[in-house]
Amino acid sequence: MGIVAIGLSHHTCPVEVREKVAFSEGRLTEALESLSRDHGMTESVILSTCNRVEIYSFADQPVRKSHESIFDFIRRYHNLDPAHRQHFFFLEQQSTLEHLFKVASGLDSMVLGETEILGQIKKAYNHSLEGHFSGRILNRVFQNAFSVAKKIRTETSIQRGSVSVGSVAVDLAVKIFDDLKGRKVMVIGAGDTSEKTARALLSRGAHSIFVTNRSYERASKLASELDGIAIHFDEWEKNSPQVDIIVSSTSAPHYVIDRQRLEPMMSKRKGRPLLLVDIAVPRDIDPDCAMIDGVFCYNIDDLQAIADHSMKLRQKEVDKCDQIVKEKADEVLEQIQRGQLMMKQRQSSGQLNANAANFLPSSGKLES
Repeated sequence: MGIVAIGLSHHTCPVEVREKVAFSEGRLTEALESLSRDHGMTESVILSTCNRVEIYSFADQPVRKSHESIFDFIRRYHNLDPAHRQHFFFLEQQSTLEHLFKVASGLDSMVLGETEILGQIKKAYNHSLEGHFSGRILNRVFQNAFSVAKKIRTETSIQRGSVSVGSVAVDLAVKIFDDLKGRKVMVIGAGDTSEKTARALLSRGAHSIFVTNRSYERASKLASELDGIAIHFDEWEKNSPQVDIIVSSTSAPHYVIDRQRLEPMMSKRKGRPLLLVDIAVPRDIDPDCAMIDGVFCYNIDDLQAIADHSMKLRQKEVDKCDQIVKEKADEVLEQIQRGQLMMKQRQSSGQLNANAANFLPSSGKLES
């Protein structure tokens, strides 16, 4: 009898394997029903994201049997090669709790301290809760996971500072313009990093996106995805006076923007500042552009240095976070085991105590 977890993540295998075992949202109920009906799991929650697929379960049977039952379910459900077992981790009791608490707190994420995973876990848990696949045991476990994540967020600096190029660019833009609401962005080049940077700016209030690329077809495709406007590459300079932020990421062997070209543009801006974000290698923007009044210029090394500094600050908080996780896992496991023992004692004597029966929460109400 016990709480177990089986899964894999970006730590244990490449995306080519993770995508083979991903669960689509539309089939989660079917999968949870199979775990309960065909594989003996009393309670289960399935967490499936781009970086991890994990199943948390509780069953009144030996832990080893639960592990084998869940892996057999995954193997059959996805028609998986048994050789892929090497990519999976198998956890029980204390290690299960500690792992879940770390995942919920962003301590196991690709970007240390990120918060998106917490929302994904809440969604996965809520799906099981509404379908009655999560009960007294997992309700307590996941409620405490959310509590730990909140404690770590408020009592440590694990989420301090930006640790990606896109988020650093957003922070710099906010410092320069105070508010990104209504600000216009131009993306020169249609690469993956420039797209992510543009999306990050949009998420913080940037109003319009102009996309230009030597291939107009690619510019149109990205502009459509960003709900923006595509511009022919030989016309981007005409539109530059109206934008506030330029993100450049081309494969050009020379500068796309240099001081000689930029100074006439700035004269038309009537003193409005311009942020240049150069994420190309080799660089798209002449460093001398930063010498022009009102121009703020950052290249990929500048952004990465800021991100690395923030990551170092976060790394210093890991030990503090691990201690919070361990203490809470100890506490929760002891409470669950004590509650189960009380219920068994009452059941064996034929006198099930109502207080023991209600020792673990049944509502599963999500915390904010």
